Amino acid sequence: MRAQARSTWRQGLLFVAVAIAALTAPSVSDPRTSQAALICTNHTAAAAARSVFIANFLSAMDAVTPQISSRQYARVVVSGGSSPTNASAVYAFGQCLKDLSKSDCELCFATCKTEILKCLPFQKTTRGGRNFLDGCYLRYDEYEFFGEALSQDDRVICSNQEFTGNTSAFAENTKKLVKKLSVEALRNDDGFLVGSVGGGNSTVYGLAQCWEFVNRSSCQKCLLNATTAIDSCIPKQEGRVLNSGCYMRYSTSRFYNNSGTGTGEGGGRQPAIIVAFVLSAVAIVMVSLLIIFFGKRKIAQRRKVRKQLGALAATVRKSNLTFKYETLEKATNFFSEKNKLGQGGSGSVFKGILPDGRSVAVKRLFYNTRQWVDQFFNEINLIIGVEHKNLVKLLGCSITGPESLLVYEYVPNNSLHHFLSDDVKAKLLSWRIRYNIIVGTAEGLAYLHEESQLRIIHRDIKLSNILLDEQFAAKIADFGLARLFPEDKTHISTRVAGTLGYMAPEYLVRGQLTEKADVFSFGVLLVEIITRKRTSLQSQNPISSLQMVWNLYKSNRLLEAIDATLEGKFPEETASRVLQIGLLCAQASAELRPAMSLVVRMLKDDDSAIPSPTQPPFLSSSAQIALTEKVKTDSRQGTSNHSSYNSTTITLLEAR
Repeated sequence: MRAQARSTWRQGLLFVAVAIAALTAPSVSDPRTSQAALICTNHTAAAAARSVFIANFLSAMDAVTPQISSRQYARVVVSGGSSPTNASAVYAFGQCLKDLSKSDCELCFATCKTEILKCLPFQKTTRGGRNFLDGCYLRYDEYEFFGEALSQDDRVICSNQEFTGNTSAFAENTKKLVKKLSVEALRNDDGFLVGSVGGGNSTVYGLAQCWEFVNRSSCQKCLLNATTAIDSCIPKQEGRVLNSGCYMRYSTSRFYNNSGTGTGEGGGRQPAIIVAFVLSAVAIVMVSLLIIFFGKRKIAQRRKVRKQLGALAATVRKSNLTFKYETLEKATNFFSEKNKLGQGGSGSVFKGILPDGRSVAVKRLFYNTRQWVDQFFNEINLIIGVEHKNLVKLLGCSITGPESLLVYEYVPNNSLHHFLSDDVKAKLLSWRIRYNIIVGTAEGLAYLHEESQLRIIHRDIKLSNILLDEQFAAKIADFGLARLFPEDKTHISTRVAGTLGYMAPEYLVRGQLTEKADVFSFGVLLVEIITRKRTSLQSQNPISSLQMVWNLYKSNRLLEAIDATLEGKFPEETASRVLQIGLLCAQASAELRPAMSLVVRMLKDDDSAIPSPTQPPFLSSSAQIALTEKVKTDSRQGTSNHSSYNSTTITLLEAR
């Protein structure tokens, strides 16, 4: 009976999935960040013009993002400088493919800007770059290429896999499709078209788009060239033409997001009455199956929670860290608002006085999401045996009362955020205090990554999670999102968790987690401590603290970034070294970021060499806001990611 029920369940789900896919063809969110090609072009230029060109390049990269956000394409010219031949001018263009949603466009473009940094104009000969992702395109150059249909750097990219079916029918369908795309795209005002051609047991899907800057005649010239060039890919399963003025792609898989009519053949429109009947049947089946499915999932979740709590209870009993709920309730004056120290995404923290006179911090966990079990388990199981002078010490917990409580040592001087967000309080943090906080935080992370028995990644290093004791020494707090990193792994794929603005690009975009994600967060934190400028998401300034420091570093004016409340009372050489270390930690490439033990060495040893950093990623506020919108959208679809602002952690979407 059970086997029959499972079989019926699977068949029903399959029927629903096939029917929905075939009849409704819903648009699936996908920023299509796979790279088709990165093309760096080389020219020669005088050194003086090159330095201005670099500054103009940075300004151009800043300027394209708001245009992408508002209209999904950007055209920028930056010609600052005093070069008589205008050799320092930078021309930039970016555009998303028109089937992408606004949020997916901004996600794709954030990735595109990060990866084009491999074509950095800091080399003597590099003066241009093009980055083709499957969902967007970005180009910069030293000449005005707007209106250019074709160029010597155009490429044809073919996949490695050949079509294994009827190759003659496949070739015929492909040629027919790309010809129709090139002709019919011109009839549209935006020079964009998707479609498919089927027959002979094969279907080919395609997309053609002219870039916004080309006129009709240039668009026609570009698409005709693409139609001829893409033939060289047949019988490969996929082919792309990457021209200066247009983009064309065919594939055996449907890769575009919209459900437009395109150039499809052979399908025809089914009568509306049949579609309505089938959809009604599907809806009835779906409702029945979803009731069963969610009922089973709820039971499975309850079993998982019970299993975790059982393991947790055993761990707590062995550790002798148990507190009575009533004791903690009285210690906090029944969780009085007057005793409240702060609130995060997983719970509120209250000051308490134990019967023996000790001051403690009691974390009262929220129950509004199922993630509280994971976070509670993390904070107990991962750091129960971890002890370091720069980590907030876990004193115990209570799991026997009506709610779960964690008990930590009380750290009296609040958080870094508390001091750096206020002009008067910031003056209490002298250069020496700030330097010691940076070193202490680095030592705490080095311990977690390399020295403790477990290899732990914190995942949420930020100003509000660095607490300060009586002597203003740093204490890393809040291990609710921490993850154990197995020794035999190069990275782990996990739900995205942390704070927008502090998250490393490879983790934010692809969900790939290593200890280098903590190193990136530390780099951002270091820059914020020294400059008292926030990351772009937490400020109204469109230029992030990282970009500001990078711009000043490249123009040899790094000391101008230092917080004015220090009133010039700092050692200039040391301050410059520390900021350079921050840039080193916040590089776009995870491989180039140093291990935290090396960071500690560079901070404490003035004779230790510091490599020249490469540029941090361009993750602007608009791109991060797009990520936030994606978090909200995916959460409504039932997925589960973690994202947080500086004071609040929210538990939402699943990593792509």
